[in-house]
Amino acid sequence: MDAQTLRNLIKEVLGQIGLYSPNAEELLMATCANESNLGRYRTQAKGGPGKGIFQIETSDFIDIWDNYLKYHKDLASRVMSLNGDTQGSADDLVDNDRYSIAMCRVHYERCPGVLPDSRDISGIWQYYKRWYNTPEGAAVEGIFMYKYKTYVLGETDA
Repeated sequence: MDAQTLRNLIKEVLGQIGLYSPNAEELLMATCANESNLGRYRTQAKGGPGKGIFQIETSDFIDIWDNYLKYHKDLASRVMSLNGDTQGSADDLVDNDRYSIAMCRVHYERCPGVLPDSRDISGIWQYYKRWYNTPEGAAVEGIFMYKYKTYVLGETDA
């Protein structure tokens, strides 16, 4: 999808679940750009476990529900409202972008510290790498920056 469509959807969904901020918006834009080229890939290549526009793994999906949303009932209810009032499964993320946005935001919500400033792409990279991709993950800073510039900013000479 194009960047403006995704940005509008992120603002709408995060407002609906009560977790909107410009910092969260940009973090999710960058995450989506790196994980799926802004939604081009809905399932991880080569049969990997990632699902949806944020490539959330089933184990992470279950962990978010079992160890966070279970204890935050109001937020859980708002998130489920995006998926037919049900928790469903990670498979629901493949075609439900609203649910994917909410689950990605909740993933970051449970991380310690504050979100990086929306204008600090280096800080966004560091936060993403530590809390989303993990230090052992395959994400590379140069590719992350390239995808952010290409897909989010629309720079063709990125």
